[in-house]
Amino acid sequence: MSRHSLKTLVLASLALVAFAGNSVLCRLALAEGVADPASFTAVRLASGAIVLMGLLAISSKPPTSSRGSWLASIYLLSYAGLFSFAYVSLDTATGALILFGAVQLTMIIVNIVRGQSLQSLEWCGFLLAVFGLVYLLLPEISKPSISGFLMMLVSGIAWAGYTLKGQGSVNALADTAFNFSRTLPLLALLMVPILGTMQISAEGLLLAFVSGALTSGVGYAIWYSALRGLSTTRAAVIQLLVPILAAIGGVLFANEELSTRLVVAAGLVLGGIMLVISSKSKTKNV
Repeated sequence: MSRHSLKTLVLASLALVAFAGNSVLCRLALAEGVADPASFTAVRLASGAIVLMGLLAISSKPPTSSRGSWLASIYLLSYAGLFSFAYVSLDTATGALILFGAVQLTMIIVNIVRGQSLQSLEWCGFLLAVFGLVYLLLPEISKPSISGFLMMLVSGIAWAGYTLKGQGSVNALADTAFNFSRTLPLLALLMVPILGTMQISAEGLLLAFVSGALTSGVGYAIWYSALRGLSTTRAAVIQLLVPILAAIGGVLFANEELSTRLVVAAGLVLGGIMLVISSKSKTKNV
C-alpha cells in the first residue's frame, strides 16, 4: 500500500467513525427529546462554524482561494435540517435505510451520468454491502410516514451533493469552515418564524455542541480531505459502514447486545466494500 493510499484509508476511517458518533449524538438528543430539531440543527451548525473558523485561524496552511461554496452550504443546511426533523418521525433503522439508500443511489447515478459506469466487481460489492445493511436493519424497519420519508430522502440527496462538491477541495479545513459559516445567515432566516417554539435543555445543548464542533465540523473536514483519494463509487459505498460502526458503538459504550445479526451484517458490508476497493478502476476520482 502506497503512502497516499494509507493516508486516504486513515482519513476515511476517522471520518466514518465521526459520522457514526454523530448518529449516536443525534439519537441521544432527538430521540430522547432533550432538544427539538430546529434548536439542535442551529447549535450544531453554529458550533461547527465557530470551531472550524478557530482552527482555520491557527492553521499553518493559509486558506488561499478555498472558500467553499454557497451551493455546498445549501446542501449542508438541507441535509442537517431535514435529517433532524425527519429523525423525530422515523425509527432509527428506517431512517438509516432511507438516508444511506438515497446517498448511494444519488452518487452512483451521478457517476453513471458522468460516463463512468460501475465495473462488474464494483456492482457485486455495492449490492453485497447494501444487502448487509438491509439485513442488519430489517427487523426494526417500519412503514415510514410520507413526510418523514420525503425529508430523509432529500436529506440523503443533499448529503450526496455535499460529498460530491468536496471532491475538488484543495483545502479541506478552509472549505468546510466557510461552508458551515455560510449556513448561518440562511439558518437565521429560516428560524425567525419558529423562534418562540424552540426548546433545548442543557444536555441537549451539550450534545448539539459536540455534534457540531467535533463529529460534524472536524469530521466533515476530515471527510473532504479523504475524498481527494477516493473515487465517487468508493466514497459512496464505504459510507454504508456508518450504521455498522454506530451499532458497534452501542455494544461498546451502551451495553447493547452483540448479536449474530450484527456480526454477519458487518461481514457482508466489509466484504462488499473490499470488492469495490479491489476493483481496478480506470480513474482515481470521478
